[in-house]
Amino acid sequence: MIDIHAHILPSIDDGPETIEGSIALCKVAEEDGIKTIVATPHTKDGVYEAKSREILKAVETLNHRLKENQIDVEILPGAEIHIHEGLLENIKNKDALTINNGGKFILFELPFVFIPPGTDKFIFNLKVNGIVPILAHAERIKGFQKNPKLLEQLVAIGARVQVNAHGLTKRASSRERKCIEWLLKNKLVHFIASDTHSLKGRPPILSEAVKCASRIVGEIEARKLVYHNPQQIINGIDIN
Repeated sequence: MIDIHAHILPSIDDGPETIEGSIALCKVAEEDGIKTIVATPHTKDGVYEAKSREILKAVETLNHRLKENQIDVEILPGAEIHIHEGLLENIKNKDALTINNGGKFILFELPFVFIPPGTDKFIFNLKVNGIVPILAHAERIKGFQKNPKLLEQLVAIGARVQVNAHGLTKRASSRERKCIEWLLKNKLVHFIASDTHSLKGRPPILSEAVKCASRIVGEIEARKLVYHNPQQIINGIDIN
């Protein structure tokens, strides 16, 4: 499996504080069947401002340590970028990392409490400029919880949707779970990812969520969300 949203790098955001913590997360991911993880530290959110060179260096170091510890997981660079006016310029000048650094896909997040006016135009502008935005943890955004049909419009414009594995489990809030189930039934989910920060909160485990999704859309479609679709975007290929 491939996890495209994970706070796995040490001492960069609110993920693990040490590289030993990062290694522990990767070990759990390996045991769950995850072979590739895109490291997506928060950036441009007013709290964390991870620089591209810092992320790339941390990815290199973690991959080296994983090999030393014989953990068969590959870390790829990326970022979870908060929506902001200068995002397109930041991507063009490499201040904001695309998934796998150099591709056309970005993982971006909206505020949890509201959907900013003009989000549809923002997404359209990215698409016109060759960037495909992947909306992070859509089920956690209150606007989509209240009206998940709003995502139909954004997907029609060109956005792709990622939901958290945690949101499909019994540990999630009923609002999150209900939102994901509606999105799955209406074929508006493109990726399931862990959004892991720690072993206690959201561990890097996807298999349980795939089983839950299989009961809604069938096993073949559920597995696409953690195998085929993530592989496509890592290779720079869009999905329908």
